[in-house]
Amino acid sequence: MKSPHYPVMLPEVLAATKPVSGETYIDATFGNGGYSEAILKSADCHVIGMDRDPNVKGRATELAQKYDGRFRLVRTPFSRLDQHGLAAVDAVIFDIGVSSMQLDQAQRGFSFMRSGPLDMRMSQTGPTAADAIAQLNVDELATIFKVYGEERHAKLIARKLVELREDEAIVTTDRLAELIEDIIGRRGKIHPATRVFQALRIYINDELGELYKGLLAAEEMLLEGGRLVVVTFHSLEDRMVKQFLRDRSGEVSGGSRYAPEIKVSSKPAQFITPKRGVIKPSRQEIAENPRSRSAKLRYAIRTKSASKTDIY
Repeated sequence: MKSPHYPVMLPEVLAATKPVSGETYIDATFGNGGYSEAILKSADCHVIGMDRDPNVKGRATELAQKYDGRFRLVRTPFSRLDQHGLAAVDAVIFDIGVSSMQLDQAQRGFSFMRSGPLDMRMSQTGPTAADAIAQLNVDELATIFKVYGEERHAKLIARKLVELREDEAIVTTDRLAELIEDIIGRRGKIHPATRVFQALRIYINDELGELYKGLLAAEEMLLEGGRLVVVTFHSLEDRMVKQFLRDRSGEVSGGSRYAPEIKVSSKPAQFITPKRGVIKPSRQEIAENPRSRSAKLRYAIRTKSASKTDIY
């Protein structure tokens, strides 16, 4: 039986990270701690877990006790990972997107597969997805669905939802999914609400903005020879990582229609990319864990020393 909290592309992440005794790593998207624990098992090293979700505290406490003195949690969005007075580290690992733990909790409202409040907030603060559906106008909703979900029926869905909200409050995951299926019908294996739910989650949590700031913060925190390892699940996220690494390794980078612009830096190149292109999950992993099918891994090695050089 597979684990309900499957750490996606774990062998590939460990191969890119190369854990070594005495080194220190940041697991910037701690979640249920799958990467953190695997790294701690691989070498006599230290791991700093980071997460903005308050619900990870129990799991973090468990790891801190199990690996006494080698693990600790910093409650923070990963976009601020360089703002906590930490010393430079040997690797920063990102697993971008919603975790299995969050998907499996109906009350978090991330999945249309479970009935729950239409929430989707990773930090559990600020506006919810229900607030967006209730308050944004047709053009705003259509842009969110098109840009972040690449939904080709974005305008139609937005217009119908704005009409429908006049008669009822759309506040649960199953009701939103039902309405979207009524609006555009169902064809094929993929649920018609998939792209809209993805788009709302990315919008509510500013995931693209957070990712870009996180990449910049990781660059500041990495020692010379340190590794930046990023697993993405969405084409916009992967394009951003690809463009960032091209820029920071001195390659010519193109723009993206939708992702926040990455300005070409005037600083010398700070990374090398040992492997050109993207690494994808194995067929066996996809068969065992279908959620991994869209995962892509990119990694790079820091070529210049970070400004923070104290030893952890």
